[in-house]
Amino acid sequence: MPDNTFTALLLEQEDGKQTAALKTLSRDDLPDGDVLISVAYSSLNYKDGLAVTGKAKVVRSFPMVPGIDLAGTVVESASPEFAPGDAVVLTGWGIGEKYWGGYAQMARAKAGWLVPLPENLTPKQAMGIGTAGFTAMLCVLALEAHGLSPEQGEVVVTGAAGGVGSVAAAILANLGYTVVASTGRESAHEYLRALGVSEIIDRGVLGEVSKRPLESGRWAGAVDTVGGDTLAQLLKTVRPHGSVAACGNAGGVALNTTVLPFILRGVNLLGIDSVMCPVDLRRTAWQRLATDLPLDALEQVMQVAPLADVPALSQEILQGNVRGRIVIDVNA
Repeated sequence: MPDNTFTALLLEQEDGKQTAALKTLSRDDLPDGDVLISVAYSSLNYKDGLAVTGKAKVVRSFPMVPGIDLAGTVVESASPEFAPGDAVVLTGWGIGEKYWGGYAQMARAKAGWLVPLPENLTPKQAMGIGTAGFTAMLCVLALEAHGLSPEQGEVVVTGAAGGVGSVAAAILANLGYTVVASTGRESAHEYLRALGVSEIIDRGVLGEVSKRPLESGRWAGAVDTVGGDTLAQLLKTVRPHGSVAACGNAGGVALNTTVLPFILRGVNLLGIDSVMCPVDLRRTAWQRLATDLPLDALEQVMQVAPLADVPALSQEILQGNVRGRIVIDVNA
């Protein structure tokens, strides 16, 4: 393939119907941006599944290269912040939704979106972390900022077998927390134990909202990747002055709660936004990921797939059949 061309997964729309297919594109097809990147890896996230299948209006314009994250090497740069040869990682900022994303061998981006790849991480490992792991780290940082420490008690992670949940559980366990994993997948129990969780509970324990406005407080903190009724029940069971970092909506966007957890127990509900996260916080999160997520745990949560498998895997992740993190090798 000539140097000027590259392979990409391209989403197109005709007569209201969305298609996804591998295409050969030219660098001239890329949108504007001051940094040209040779992409090594991307990853598959729940939002990517929605975008590729078209099951939610994630994609704002067509044609679109999906993929909400990428890691690679700078080829050309009009910015003094980056030079050819620099290893970079990019998550969020609307790539794969508003702007062309990571499911391609080449990408253009704004320099302000990029974070230097930490020295002890490879591009493959960075996408093993990806948007999901980055979001998990933001959850941990938010909980710490609101006073959570290991000696305070148990921390529950909902949707623990998924991408965000797996990484959150691994980070928290490595930091010395007593981690309780909530999952509906019995097949994931051994996997979760290997990540360091102390106890596994069925998702049904937190999946239905009880009639009482408050229940016995158990959790010092929580990472909630599910939303909906699970988040509502979580808020009733957090101990006084505990915190819940909320980052997902796979269980629904409605929140059926009262003010009582907040005004009687001082519970903190912390919203986590990984898309428009400020650059300084991004850099802090990536540096913490490089030190606080054990690489052996990362290997356990990570599997690699070629770009051609993305459409089928997108269906699988929406059905809840994907465990951990799927790294997409865009050059395979």
